[in-house]
Amino acid sequence: MRIGELSRATGVAIPTIKYYVREGLLPAGQLTSPNQARYDDGHVRRLRLIRGLMDVGGLSVAAVREVLAAVDAPEEPVHKVLGAAQEAIAPPQAAAPDGIEEARRTVEGLIRRRGWRVAPQNPSVEALAVALATLQGLGHGDFEELLEGYADACERVADADLAWVGRNAEVDRLVESVVVGTVVGDAVLSALRRLAHVDASARRYEGGETV
Repeated sequence: MRIGELSRATGVAIPTIKYYVREGLLPAGQLTSPNQARYDDGHVRRLRLIRGLMDVGGLSVAAVREVLAAVDAPEEPVHKVLGAAQEAIAPPQAAAPDGIEEARRTVEGLIRRRGWRVAPQNPSVEALAVALATLQGLGHGDFEELLEGYADACERVADADLAWVGRNAEVDRLVESVVVGTVVGDAVLSALRRLAHVDASARRYEGGETV
């Protein structure tokens, strides 16, 4: 297909497609003349992946580039790809709030009790510590009481995620599933949590009223 057909098939404007090619997110089409190129179903799939990572996952162009590098490295072990995807989508670390050292010890203790095989430098370790220290500074340090229950729920979510990923026999599809499940799955999980909050609030405080 020509670039106009690719644009119509994906809903992505032609200037945007050309921008993604320049940025290395989308492979260039096969040249059929000095000024024309042809694209195939692989380009359609890649464009939809790019838009999903940006529109649903909220990733920047730079983060998408890193995530796609993981997708394009099927020879890497899945565990390593998952780590690369998580590092790519990790938000910039905020300035360490007061109480960060105590919060870090809390996180280290949680990881140790759960027996989680997580490297200390994993960006989510520090992100959790910053969140806990921030809660403490806001006068909500008792939020830590929820950590074990949250960890129980997250273990079940992680098991479900990886069971879904494991259904893909092809290595490149498996790698793509890891990345998409990590990035877009966060948005799904956040939306589900908010819906559950609304339902729990209605049942507890409003006598079942629908919001």
